[in-house]
Amino acid sequence: MDTANLLPPIPLGKTWIRASEGESGDAVYRRSDGAAFAKVSLGEGAAQLDEERRRTEWLAPFDLGSPAVLDWHASSDGACLVTRAVAGVPASDLSASDLLKAWPSIAGRVKALHEIPVAGCPFVRSLSVMFDRAADVVARNAVNPDFLDPEHQAIPPPVLLDRLRAQLPTRLAQEARDLVVCHGDACMPNFMVDPETLRCTGLVDLGRLGRADRYVDFSLLLANARETWANADQPLAARKSLFEAHRIATPDDERLAFYLHLDPLTWG
Repeated sequence: MDTANLLPPIPLGKTWIRASEGESGDAVYRRSDGAAFAKVSLGEGAAQLDEERRRTEWLAPFDLGSPAVLDWHASSDGACLVTRAVAGVPASDLSASDLLKAWPSIAGRVKALHEIPVAGCPFVRSLSVMFDRAADVVARNAVNPDFLDPEHQAIPPPVLLDRLRAQLPTRLAQEARDLVVCHGDACMPNFMVDPETLRCTGLVDLGRLGRADRYVDFSLLLANARETWANADQPLAARKSLFEAHRIATPDDERLAFYLHLDPLTWG
């Protein structure tokens, strides 16, 4: 089925323009006036899109600049989620120097998300849930090697998973002490930034939002920004800024590495 068949009607003179395909395989469309985006998922993916809808609706009242849900439709063929566009450009579109200027604002937005009372969050992105998902992806031989760190691409995914399994008792204990509301996919394309002021305007793509160890977000944020930095000093400055904003004097590098290496095993 053509994903365009699930798009809702829009005002006269406007059209839907195919924008991209998300990591989950969803088709993403932008309204021609730039005011809204539609994400379409076929078949079994519709259930995951419904999870994103629920999370998007839940986060909207917290005034973090996240999208508002404008429309939702689900049928036996698939589902379509329409959200209001968040002003700005993705942080991934910024130059290295501009990203560094925007970084304190991005770090502050993550901090504000993490400060939402975790007891009121109905969504779970716990380590036990994500590890079970990774085990399923590995068992189905569905790991995308392009998502792995280059030094891990030659290692069989079951071996990578076993290395992480050995750390589970330590990481589960840390999670219990440091549970927050996490974005869950805190990569540069999911932070919107005003290109003039270089202030973070909001968060998008909330399908993995939920209660988790705050290092889930830290690991992806720092790792994904590596693609932008132009010299060795910039990532060091960004790291320092991030942990200062969160008042963490001594970051746990092994904990960062654990979540960074778990994440690519959970997509598939």
